[in-house]
Amino acid sequence: MMAFLNSISWVAVAFHTLAAVVVISALLVVLVRNIVHAVLWLAVCFIALAGVFLTLDADFIALVQILVYAGAVCIMVVFGIMLIRRGNMGESNQFNRQVFAGGGVAVLVTLLSGVLSFRIRYAGSPPDVPENTVDQIATLLLSKYVIPFEVAALLLLVALVGAIFLAKEVKADADS
Repeated sequence: MMAFLNSISWVAVAFHTLAAVVVISALLVVLVRNIVHAVLWLAVCFIALAGVFLTLDADFIALVQILVYAGAVCIMVVFGIMLIRRGNMGESNQFNRQVFAGGGVAVLVTLLSGVLSFRIRYAGSPPDVPENTVDQIATLLLSKYVIPFEVAALLLLVALVGAIFLAKEVKADADS
């Protein structure tokens, strides 16, 4: 028994456990009826995906996954839900006729991903992950790519202010 426990790669166990959590929580995002619960499952999916990135030694991508997706995107969706202000949020994520088309596309993408991953699996060993990628990415973002980085931030700010302005206009028209 002890030899079996020593032969287990705990990183592989963590990877597969987190991958299962990602798949299950992604299914729950689509299947639950309450849109607020769907956002909570989306946050679980994003955090588990960050854990998958950590098992793959991609610490910068894991941090961005948590900050941008689990933090900012989920908060933006919650703000969108709050701005809509539906009376009954319990039945706000209803199914429609496109569920079968979406299921078909999901099955095709899963099959294609499986075939491609099987073919790539035996193509050779992957290259080594470079050490300390965060320093390299930060140096590039704050030197060579500082202007596109700032323009993207400004564009996101303008889009957020525009969305709030449009939501306020719709609310003001609905009140009168």
